[in-house]
Amino acid sequence: MAFNLPQKIPNDETTVFTVMTRLASENKAINLGQGFPDFACPTQLAELVTHYISKGFNQYAPMNGVKELREQISQKIRALYGREYCPDKEITITAGATQAIFTAILSCVERDDEVLIIEPAFDSYLPAIYLAGGTPVPVQMKLQHDTKTKQLTYALPWNEINASITDKTRLIIINSPHNPTGTVWTQQDIENLYNAIKNRNILVISDEVYEHMVFKPYHFFSAASHRELADRSFVISSFGKTFHVTGWKIAYVAAPQALTKIFQKVHQYNVFSVNHPIQYAIADYLSDPHHYLKLSDFYQEKRDFFQAGLQQTPFQLLKQEGTYFQCVSYKDLNIPQSQLSEFDFCTWLTKEIGVNAIPLSSFYLNRHENGHIRFCFAKQKSTLENALERLFKLNEKV
Repeated sequence: MAFNLPQKIPNDETTVFTVMTRLASENKAINLGQGFPDFACPTQLAELVTHYISKGFNQYAPMNGVKELREQISQKIRALYGREYCPDKEITITAGATQAIFTAILSCVERDDEVLIIEPAFDSYLPAIYLAGGTPVPVQMKLQHDTKTKQLTYALPWNEINASITDKTRLIIINSPHNPTGTVWTQQDIENLYNAIKNRNILVISDEVYEHMVFKPYHFFSAASHRELADRSFVISSFGKTFHVTGWKIAYVAAPQALTKIFQKVHQYNVFSVNHPIQYAIADYLSDPHHYLKLSDFYQEKRDFFQAGLQQTPFQLLKQEGTYFQCVSYKDLNIPQSQLSEFDFCTWLTKEIGVNAIPLSSFYLNRHENGHIRFCFAKQKSTLENALERLFKLNEKV
């Protein structure tokens, strides 16, 4: 029997991360596509989880998260960004950042509301907008050469952003440090955003899951650090990214009381509460700020090592300021495959070279092509060495 089923999400595609990870496994390729570490989480953190499991914290946690963790998050944000969030009324623990973003969109977007996204944009934004009945309005970042480094970089197009805001705009989703490009918003960018919306009824989702991966000489500016912008923002970060435990799916949302109230109305029905013993473990672990403040140095060392290797390949490296992703251009490779689409090039790279990457075209509503792909360097040094050794084979083909 054929059923007439609703098509709430326009395309029938499986997310590119599932497709490329499967392709990597089938071809025994080194997976530098999907963004997850291949090294262990901190031993102390794992031991804390075991401790709280043995202590019996194995039933439902409070809907908004355990108090100890909410208090630690509040202290962290206050110390880093100067914003005071009430642990009881303005912080919610979520089952990962994707759930947090999804819930925030569902809680404030109604049918025919416009949601401005800045492309390339993480692929979970669009489905949530569609399911909320909203209309995505994509604005593409501009490609230009950085005046200091001379590297190709993705820049925020403020003229286009301002021109795309209408009376129907309900929400703007921002992401810094930016996945996939590695761009980090400046303090002026934050101010530009506020100036664009300060006289309008527009909310903000600030996706800050890579907040602790910003490399010298750049600095991270949270939406929480701007008092007026914070008053209308859902600020989202991820413990999975920060502590190398993406499989634990645990994150948080900090937002003013009025926004938190509407957020939790949805949150309580689509997940209710989050892994109980892990919340207590992270609360203990957060009490030492060095556990996250040293993260940028940890990943900058990996980035520098990986970049040094990539510079010995025919790829053109794009500017990288934060996250654990490095984008490269393959368009100038003097091989027939340089004319392939980004998806097809990643498929060829996986099958023939043995290294998996993600096409940036998958981060656009209309599959925009620039000849750019994304590698993840959140890997052991030996993994990166093996991947680079395979990528060096490209030198034989040009």
